[in-house]
Amino acid sequence: MNRYFYIDSEGKQKGTFSPEELKSENIKKDTLVWTQGMNEWMRASDVAELDIIFAESTGYYPPQPAAQSAAQPAFSSAQPAGYGAPQQQPMPKSWLIESILATVLPFLLCSSIFSLLGIIGIVHASKVESLYIRGDYAGSLEASSQAGKWTKIAMWIGIAWVVLWIVVVVLIIAFGVSMANIGDILNGSGYEI
Repeated sequence: MNRYFYIDSEGKQKGTFSPEELKSENIKKDTLVWTQGMNEWMRASDVAELDIIFAESTGYYPPQPAAQSAAQPAFSSAQPAGYGAPQQQPMPKSWLIESILATVLPFLLCSSIFSLLGIIGIVHASKVESLYIRGDYAGSLEASSQAGKWTKIAMWIGIAWVVLWIVVVVLIIAFGVSMANIGDILNGSGYEI
């Protein structure tokens, strides 16, 4: 006798339970269940060992293998393999590498504490894949959007900080050169410093 996990109505995994214990958990026919040996989660009504849970329900008949009659041709060769299966959306961009680079590089190059705002992008980027795997495509898309936003903010702050440092260095050099020229002018006019 197998021990089963199931996904409750809130999307949380519970388990392990024997078929008799699952009956007391009040699972429904469309509740997803899994046990060792299964490749993927299945509806409880599709697992033969769990037929006893629903046998006492009125109007429930365990699934029977469909017998093909001569009037009903087989459609297996005419339909594509994924026909009728829900199409899964591609995983949104995670922005993880970009957010790490936009956080670390400006901080190392010019010690901008503001570039650490990219950590917010890293946090959101790390949520994208786990939300997608759980089947929360909308949450994954939102996390990707937030990761992209904070990564771009950190990147632009880093660029602005580097430009600011370049301007400061150029101004310091220009000030030093102009001070040297003032010394030459003062020396040439008879005044001593």
